[in-house]
Amino acid sequence: MNEEKKEKKFEENVLLIRRVSKKIPGGNYITFSALVAIGDKQGQVGIGMGRGLEVPPAIKKAVNFAKKHLITVPVFKKTIPHQIKIKYKAAKILLKPAPEGTGLKVGSVARVILSLAGVENASGKIIGGRNQIVNAYGVIKALKKLKIKKNNKK
Repeated sequence: MNEEKKEKKFEENVLLIRRVSKKIPGGNYITFSALVAIGDKQGQVGIGMGRGLEVPPAIKKAVNFAKKHLITVPVFKKTIPHQIKIKYKAAKILLKPAPEGTGLKVGSVARVILSLAGVENASGKIIGGRNQIVNAYGVIKALKKLKIKKNNKK
């Protein structure tokens, strides 16, 4: 019963589903890969990749992976505590705090990940990266590097 409550509190969002076809002797071998983000809108967020012969098992594997690799995002007054600029593979990611009422002014997968983390106001930009998987992992890497000041805690 306790495990059911833990599973219910996470909201999940499928970011990407890819159909992967591989040539083998005798035809094509088709699998699906899914990129899923989960979060509780209170600072916990995680992403995961899963592969399977059909879409639902791939999503389930991705959700299980994301639950095992959750990170805690410091949220200060419904925004991130400070600006962060990071380079992850081909993507350069810039996230900035924003005043109350601004909303999430970021594109692609960053908006979904930040909203699942509980961040309501932030602005940002993903430069150079078109690959959603790389962008998602880059945003997670940026959120890991966020620190909250000791005197600003609320």
